[in-house]
Amino acid sequence: MTFNPDADVSGNTARRRGRGAVVAGAGGVGLLGIIALIAGPLLGIDLTGLLGGGGATGGGSEPSGGSVIEDCLTGEDANENVDCRVAASQLALDGFWEDNIDDYRRPQLIIVDGATSTSCGTASNAVGPFYCPPDETVYIDPTFFDLMQQQFGASAGDLAQLYIVGHEWGHHIQYIRGTMDRYPNNGTGPDSNGVRIELQADCYAGAWIGQMTKEKDKNGVPYLLAPTDAELDDALNAANTVGDDNIQQQSGSVNPESFTHGTSEQRKFWFANGYQNGLDVCEGPLTVAGDEL
Repeated sequence: MTFNPDADVSGNTARRRGRGAVVAGAGGVGLLGIIALIAGPLLGIDLTGLLGGGGATGGGSEPSGGSVIEDCLTGEDANENVDCRVAASQLALDGFWEDNIDDYRRPQLIIVDGATSTSCGTASNAVGPFYCPPDETVYIDPTFFDLMQQQFGASAGDLAQLYIVGHEWGHHIQYIRGTMDRYPNNGTGPDSNGVRIELQADCYAGAWIGQMTKEKDKNGVPYLLAPTDAELDDALNAANTVGDDNIQQQSGSVNPESFTHGTSEQRKFWFANGYQNGLDVCEGPLTVAGDEL
């Protein structure tokens, strides 16, 4: 249980788009196809390359269409329903970032049902959660958490899910602060800008979770409860699962020169560093040598 059951989460603005099952790609995607997709896009597509170095313009437009997330009024609803849990996390994330950076603007949040089109391509559970800069929107199909459990053996519990949402919010912060422009796509590899961007987003997610009980609803009730040790282990398990080396091992070999997100140990370290020490450790030059970001 991550949400305070009495919290009012009715103020979230998440929308649902898409309908029905998705067959990714022209001929469909099986397990190996999903692994290939996840190895690059998981927890944030490498959009800097798609957008010519992250220099997209005209962001902030709200994706058209969509319906409200039903039966998502209280923290109890969020604890019981994954769609509501993802939607309600928006409130605590917006509050955290409004408290911590100037000129924050809120991203949109789309709960994907099967598949939906975006300015960055099709969003689906096969592609994984991602942030699309031209839309300034986070896209998540919650059935992706089932894939994490079934295909990669992740626990993918409640706090792990919040870590994933927080990571994607981190990409929004990087976009609106110009980090993606300062560290444009320069290919893959353990020292690539892509890996640095992803590790910083992990750190941002950890910093938010470390402070998430401070954000309150209109009645002064905290949206979220303090995480238990078991829940923190769950989040670290997710970080471990989505390391480049762990994912590549599923296909039989590990090639560091193709890394896009960092190793399991790096991802766990930067999530934990943000959680324990706050946002300050997530800032500064983006380097991955040793223990520096």
